[in-house]
Amino acid sequence: MASEIRIERLVGEGIRRHLPAIARLRIVVFREWPYLYDGEEDYERRYLQRYVEEPRAVVVGAFDGAELVGASTALPLAAEPPELTEPVAKAGLPIDKTFYFGESVLLREYRGRGLGVRFFEEREAHARSFGAYDYACFCGVIRDPNDPRKPADYVPLDAFWTKRGYRKLDGAIGTIAWKEIGEAEETPKRLQFWYKKL
Repeated sequence: MASEIRIERLVGEGIRRHLPAIARLRIVVFREWPYLYDGEEDYERRYLQRYVEEPRAVVVGAFDGAELVGASTALPLAAEPPELTEPVAKAGLPIDKTFYFGESVLLREYRGRGLGVRFFEEREAHARSFGAYDYACFCGVIRDPNDPRKPADYVPLDAFWTKRGYRKLDGAIGTIAWKEIGEAEETPKRLQFWYKKL
C-alpha cells in the first residue's frame, strides 16, 4: 500500500539535503526505456541545484523509512530554458501562468502502488498554493514505437496522464539534450508537451 510510504514536499534546503539521493535515483530510473540516459552524479547535482535556488520549486519525495525511493520535481515554467518555454508559448499557453512538472522517478519495486498519482496531486497542490498559475504542463520523450530497444512489456504512460486530466498540447515539441547509452556525447531528444488547466 502507498500509505506505507511517506510523501513529503521538499523546498530549498530540504531539497539540498537530499540532492545526492535524488541524483542517484534519476540515474537509475532514467537509464530505463524510454530515456536510456547515461547519467553522471556530478552532472545531476549541478542540474538539481536550480531546484534549491528557485524559491517556488518543489521536489515531492517518497520515503520508505529513511530511504528516498521516488522523487518528482516542479517549478515555474518561466525558470526553464527557451528550448522548453518557446514551444509552449507558440502553442498558446502563457509562460508566466504555467507551472512545469519536470521529472518523476520511482524505483521499480515501488511502482503500481499509487505513488505516481500522489506525485501529480502534490505538485498540482503546490502550484495552486501560489494563486498565480492557471496551467500545469510537462513533457514526455518521443520514441519510435518500433525501436528494437523498447522492452516487450513496456506500457506507455499516455493513458495514465490522460486519466489525470492532461492532454497533448498540439504542436508543442520541446528538445532536451542528454547522453544516451551508447552515445559518445549529448544529443537533442524531442519531447511532446502535455498540459492541464489547474
